[in-house]
Amino acid sequence: MQRFSLLWFMLTLSVLAGCESLMYPGRDRVAQPAEVAPVAEPARAAVQCPEPVEVICAEPEVKVVERVIERRVEKIVEVPVARDKLVLGTVEKVAIEPPGLVLESVVDTGSPTSTLQVGKLTPFERDGKDWIRFQIAQPGAEAPVSVELPISRNVRIERLGFESQRRPVVELNLTVGQATHMVEVNLAEAGDFDLPMLLGRNFLKDAAVVDVSRRNVQGLPKIDGVK
Repeated sequence: MQRFSLLWFMLTLSVLAGCESLMYPGRDRVAQPAEVAPVAEPARAAVQCPEPVEVICAEPEVKVVERVIERRVEKIVEVPVARDKLVLGTVEKVAIEPPGLVLESVVDTGSPTSTLQVGKLTPFERDGKDWIRFQIAQPGAEAPVSVELPISRNVRIERLGFESQRRPVVELNLTVGQATHMVEVNLAEAGDFDLPMLLGRNFLKDAAVVDVSRRNVQGLPKIDGVK
């Protein structure tokens, strides 16, 4: 009886084992890694170095490019400083009447009156009035010109570094360019100035303007009978 039971138990185990193998086929097999076929390396061709070749570089091509630069041209238009006024430089030629001479004059906007350098000032009386006799040196001539005129008044001139002077004042016709004005001129002893005359504001006022960058703008005075 015991033998039969043992046989039955073994038979049952065999049947169960067979069923498990049927339900899970290949469970007891171990997956083997697939064999990878070796890749054949390409046959290396024999490499032969080329013979050295001498290379001559060509001269670089020079291109001449014309460059055009546009420049603005400034048009300078000379505009009169003041309409209907005489433009003077720092030095101008002045015609003096009398005696009808042309002298170079410094144009001085800082001086209130004009000044003329003369020699041998001699005051005298005529017809109860004060007169003055003086001499003006003629340009290019040895002998001066003697002039006699009534004295309008006397002024005292004070300058820094000089003693004050009392000067007689006379009226003269002065012409610069085409402009003629009768103005008061004080008479100074020769030697005070580099040029024989100084043209002051009493001539320039309402008649002329001064361009300090120029000289002899007007040239010779335009008047008949002037030497």
